[in-house]
Amino acid sequence: MASDSAVPDYELEETIELTTAEQVRAISDPLRTTILGLLHERAATVSELAAAVKRPKSTVAHHVKVLADAGILRVVRTRKVRAIDERYYGRAARMFFVGLGRRVDGVDLPPDFNDFEVAAKESTSAYDAGQLRSFIRHARIPDERVAEFWDRVEQLVHDFDTLPRSGDTTYGFVTGVYPILDYPALPPRKDDQ
Repeated sequence: MASDSAVPDYELEETIELTTAEQVRAISDPLRTTILGLLHERAATVSELAAAVKRPKSTVAHHVKVLADAGILRVVRTRKVRAIDERYYGRAARMFFVGLGRRVDGVDLPPDFNDFEVAAKESTSAYDAGQLRSFIRHARIPDERVAEFWDRVEQLVHDFDTLPRSGDTTYGFVTGVYPILDYPALPPRKDDQ
């Protein structure tokens, strides 16, 4: 791949909160998340998506319809091909998030898919080849500092999302911050008492 154009090649919202169970279920399917990832690069037709994921066009069309019905994908442009309008789909937003502990119309939202589980599966071959770069760190900090840090991480994710596409290899990027309720802590220093 040798393109350096802005990504993606259509207008979209920066973020959208997923507020219905239908939306969360829609993004929880691995093929649908792959489709969303491909559409980070540029708008595509069902035929192009099917060729990319090596699945039947009818299967991909079904998954695109689920995402479109949930408001996660939309038609961003059309092109006339032999008297038929060919639809190009794009994401509704660069980033989707699920509000924590939210309920809609009295119904609990299903849990969002686990990004770390997805990343673990995707990164196995990179790990085996010695090409996986990762860190894990722990810090005992106040909630306000976590919020400040997460704002910076979200900006880094945005920067990664908007990198011009070039090269031949697709890289994954996963990040998270999570509380560890049973992590050990050192006692206060004797001189702090």
